[in-house]
Amino acid sequence: MKHLIIFLCFSILTTPLSIAQSSRFSGNAYLSPELLALGKDEASNPLTLWIDQGHELWGSHCQECHGKMASMANSVVHFPKWKSDSASKGQLINLEDQIGICLSRKSPKKWTNESSEVLALSVALSDAAKGKLIYVEEPKDLQARQAWQEQMNLAAQIYTRRQGRLNLSCTQCHDQKIGIQLRSDVISPAFVTGFPIYRQSWQTAGSLDRRLRACYSGVQAAVPPSGSSDLRALELFLKKRSEGMAWDGPSIRR
Repeated sequence: MKHLIIFLCFSILTTPLSIAQSSRFSGNAYLSPELLALGKDEASNPLTLWIDQGHELWGSHCQECHGKMASMANSVVHFPKWKSDSASKGQLINLEDQIGICLSRKSPKKWTNESSEVLALSVALSDAAKGKLIYVEEPKDLQARQAWQEQMNLAAQIYTRRQGRLNLSCTQCHDQKIGIQLRSDVISPAFVTGFPIYRQSWQTAGSLDRRLRACYSGVQAAVPPSGSSDLRALELFLKKRSEGMAWDGPSIRR
């Protein structure tokens, strides 16, 4: 059974379902001309507010340890990462988790993926990482690598499992129905190339964690709590699936 799951994971990552891997496109390719224009217009793009705030926070909170923001831009395309923990076997963390960990060293409040400061820094780093190629590296430690693979296997199961009252799986929409109109949106392939996003229906910026939870809600399934292992596993799976693609920076969605 274990070998079957690993095969399933590998197959989804390497085998085309309805779109050839040689012609992979980011979600931006499925936006309306109006949304694309908005994303390119610095004067009107709402994400500019988060970018500016992120640069201010970087200067006051991060630069002393990490230097210029550009020097840390690669971190965007390498997360999620495996964080070892002496009290347990470790866990996956994403970029927003790491930002929260760093901020807590100066301010011991409870930071979440949707905290305004965390999102501002994530958006600004994402903007600095535009054009970089996505590459997620497996842990070098054998035990950590085995746990990392278990998370990949878990995500492969989640991605192909029918869920919710609508009885839909991720692959049914994001591999088999790409380009089809769903209400007022066009279904895009499940490649993670530009987060956080400013979603017009949210009227604010949001992390990939939030977007994944919105998908659960959309199929009327039980929504996992923010930061859950399922969500981190899915983020790893989607980032690994997107390897080699260029990062778009923070994006706008309807």
